[in-house]
Amino acid sequence: MMAELLIDLQNVGRRYASGDSTVHALRGVDIQIARGEMVAIIGQSGSGKSTLMNILGCLDRPTSGSYRIAGREMSSLDPDELAALRREHFGFIFQRYHLLGELTAAQNAEVPAVYSGLTQAARRHKAEALLRRLGMGSRIDHRPGQLSGGQQQRVSIARALVNDPDVILADEPTGALDRASGEEVLRILDEISASGRTVIIVTHDAGVAQRARRIIEIQDGRVISDRLNSRGPTQAQTTAAEVPAASASSWWRSYLDRFREAARMALLAMNAHRMRAFLTMLGIIIGVASVVLVLALGKGSQARVLKDINRLGTNTLEFFPGKDFGDTRANKIRTLVLADAKVMAEQPYVDAISPTVSTTSTLRFGAIEVSAQVSGVGEQYFRVKNTELAEGSYLDADTVRSYAQDAVIDDNARKALFPDPDVSPLGSVVLIGKVPCRVVGVTKQQQAGFGSSSTPIVYLPYTTVQARFIGNQVLRSISVRVDEATPMAAAERAATALLTARHNAKDFFVLNTDDIRKTVESTTQVLTLLVAAIAVISLLVGGIGVMNIMLVSVSERVGEIGVRMAVGARRSDILMQFLIEAVLVCLLGGALGLGLAVGFGSIFNALDVGFQLIYSPLAMVGSAVISMAIGIGFGYMPARSASRLDPATALARE
Repeated sequence: MMAELLIDLQNVGRRYASGDSTVHALRGVDIQIARGEMVAIIGQSGSGKSTLMNILGCLDRPTSGSYRIAGREMSSLDPDELAALRREHFGFIFQRYHLLGELTAAQNAEVPAVYSGLTQAARRHKAEALLRRLGMGSRIDHRPGQLSGGQQQRVSIARALVNDPDVILADEPTGALDRASGEEVLRILDEISASGRTVIIVTHDAGVAQRARRIIEIQDGRVISDRLNSRGPTQAQTTAAEVPAASASSWWRSYLDRFREAARMALLAMNAHRMRAFLTMLGIIIGVASVVLVLALGKGSQARVLKDINRLGTNTLEFFPGKDFGDTRANKIRTLVLADAKVMAEQPYVDAISPTVSTTSTLRFGAIEVSAQVSGVGEQYFRVKNTELAEGSYLDADTVRSYAQDAVIDDNARKALFPDPDVSPLGSVVLIGKVPCRVVGVTKQQQAGFGSSSTPIVYLPYTTVQARFIGNQVLRSISVRVDEATPMAAAERAATALLTARHNAKDFFVLNTDDIRKTVESTTQVLTLLVAAIAVISLLVGGIGVMNIMLVSVSERVGEIGVRMAVGARRSDILMQFLIEAVLVCLLGGALGLGLAVGFGSIFNALDVGFQLIYSPLAMVGSAVISMAIGIGFGYMPARSASRLDPATALARE
């Protein structure tokens, strides 16, 4: 009975462009190989036998003719379908072994099973069983660098057998071995053939070819001889030992295993080139640290400015006559009076209120004379403005009612009139203009920032200032502290409506310190984001560095890519491996950048320079996300380039 036809080549040709000329590697090749045959393809170097093997193993495509496997035409298959064929029907034994140096013998042997979807336990068990069968039981956990040439070739054979392929393709399987190791490998190939698999040996050694039942000789790309070898082994040779069957994973577990394999290889590659990986991360580290620190600096400075504003009271409204500051008609408006302040004090949204009047005058104490601002205020003024005392007491309701000549001076006035810090000004009588006033309190120094001034200020009861300094009842302003439970906008609308109704016109304007606070917040946020956007540029520069290094990594690992494709890796598997590596580089760089930023911030805050860096969790999470996005964005092109390599070309370039 004639054996089933497995491989059928009809008039196959393969051409390569070489500069301006064309090289014909194969010309009109016709070969038919039945299932279970052991065939040797022999020829000198340059005869086209390696090209023929690449086409037989679906590593390359013919440029003309027809190639069928079990009746299925290969020319119509896409790269992933060809990968599936290699994964399910072919096992490759290479002259130079093509083992992955970072993996152990067992891990190398099980690589094809990762892509075929076997469970982790099953493929490990099967790979170890094959290695023991091949006499490698004591070398299962050794890496290729710890194995001899013959041992490495046995690992290569175990890898070729792990998916139970129909066809074993052996390219010069003894070319790099000594005679004893080569003979052992050929004996193993005899056993494989005896087990019913199709074995195709590509060699230039006539002695090796004599082990096959059939010898095909090729010269200058043409088949010149196809004969049976009467001295070759018969079909009834030694039967190979049984290897346990392995179960397949579910599709999601298979994908998870492939992802795990890709992540492991990415980590191994990074570990093998630690310095290069760190230098690649450096741009990401600097970029992430810059973004986080700039945002922390912006948030810290914003908090400091707002703290200074809070010292003046951020929930205050101040009503002035006129349309705005600088209104020349404001002095002629006489409608803002004490009665307005009394009516407003009865409103539920008012926490504290003070009428204010203002003038300038000369302060005299002994031989010292300075110009100062005289502010007439009510007893609640210091609560409205959130002003703190350094010593003494505030003005009270009795001093206001009695037109008392009691004064509270600010820190600037104290320094001007009482330069000796050890002398307390409390109880001293100061001439304000021609009016003697007794100092009853000193306010704390105004913090630098909004509202600060170097002009000395003295606070008197507004009744005293009206009666003794300005001679009228018109108010300069009414200052209101709004209750914490009331929204500032609502309080402003209500107070504006109240005064408008009382005056029958809107002859005043409102200074809302909450608006100032919001403006400061908005301005600092814009400036922070602007500087952060500039810092993001360093992240982009780091991303370009990642892309360049990944391109170098791809070029260095072309051989590994070729091996993985030969054993059945899909394009998506290769893409995933290099993309994971790029993302890991960026994520680790991002984590180190965050650590650097937090460490610098801890040192900075410990120095107590006047404000602290305030970190935003959102900014930190955002930086990590941006790092990952950069890894995906800039790593995609090198990863895609790796996934689209031609497997035959990749193997030849190792």
